[in-house]
Amino acid sequence: MHLPASLSRRQLLVGAALGAVGVATRALGDPAAPAPRLKIGVATLGFPKLTHAQLATELSGAGVRLIQLFLAQSDTPFWRYNGRADVSSLTAVRAREIARIYRDAGIAIHSLGVYTNLIHPDAAERRANLDYFAAMMDLGAAMEVRTFITEAGHHLDPKGPEPRIAHHFQDEVWIQMLGTARQLAALAEQRQATVLLEGFYRGFLASAKRLRMFLEEVNSPRVRALLDPANLIEVNDLEEMFAQLAPWIDCLHAKDRQVHVEKGVPAGQGSLDYVKFVQLVARHTPAAPLILEYVGPADYRAALAHLRRALAQAGLAAD
Repeated sequence: MHLPASLSRRQLLVGAALGAVGVATRALGDPAAPAPRLKIGVATLGFPKLTHAQLATELSGAGVRLIQLFLAQSDTPFWRYNGRADVSSLTAVRAREIARIYRDAGIAIHSLGVYTNLIHPDAAERRANLDYFAAMMDLGAAMEVRTFITEAGHHLDPKGPEPRIAHHFQDEVWIQMLGTARQLAALAEQRQATVLLEGFYRGFLASAKRLRMFLEEVNSPRVRALLDPANLIEVNDLEEMFAQLAPWIDCLHAKDRQVHVEKGVPAGQGSLDYVKFVQLVARHTPAAPLILEYVGPADYRAALAHLRRALAQAGLAAD
């Protein structure tokens, strides 16, 4: 197909997204057409006392068929938020064994959580964190997982005074982070992987618009978005989030947060309108899975039930 040279990449992306939105909208609006079936899953971060085998048995028994994997289980204690872990002892053979445990239980792995610091002011630290990201991508390849999740990261000098402007909002950090994200895109390209950036209202990617503008500047199909509405509810309405980010969203976090409260909570315990949320997912990003986050053994079934009720109330079904 020949594309007119006058069309920009952004116009092509938005046009493709609008076409997908049209298909989903028609499906929702036509009683004769089946509504899209949304994929739902669980993040494994909240289950640190279970081995992978124990967790696979637990989740499978609850009907969970999809996970976002964090190396936070008792037999892989490698989780380090906003930093990095030494994963050199985790071999490709062991990575394949872990993936097989879940798949034998009927559970697919959508993505791996990395969440390293990409805005650290020390260039050597950023380089080490990118090397860690590359190592995680290689482990993912052994698991046949090609999608990786991260925030931009957070930095506050513990030895110095709090700056007048937060580090993540300083002018030079935007330029620095663009360079880092492009290096990350190159690592992903080498491995046929995709990195999803997650916004948070108290961080570098502080709104849906800021995340969208950043992705446009990075300008790589290897760097896309994970939308967590609970992270942005303080600054964006749900409709705004999807209006800004729909063409870039490959995954969504399903957790909750009370308005004007910093701490996130499991789905159903905050201010997020879950019926509207899933309606917007079905309309704009029906292929992106909803991953329950901030849940553990004591509350994941209640959060799962809340999400399923919202889907039922919206006239939607889940895989």
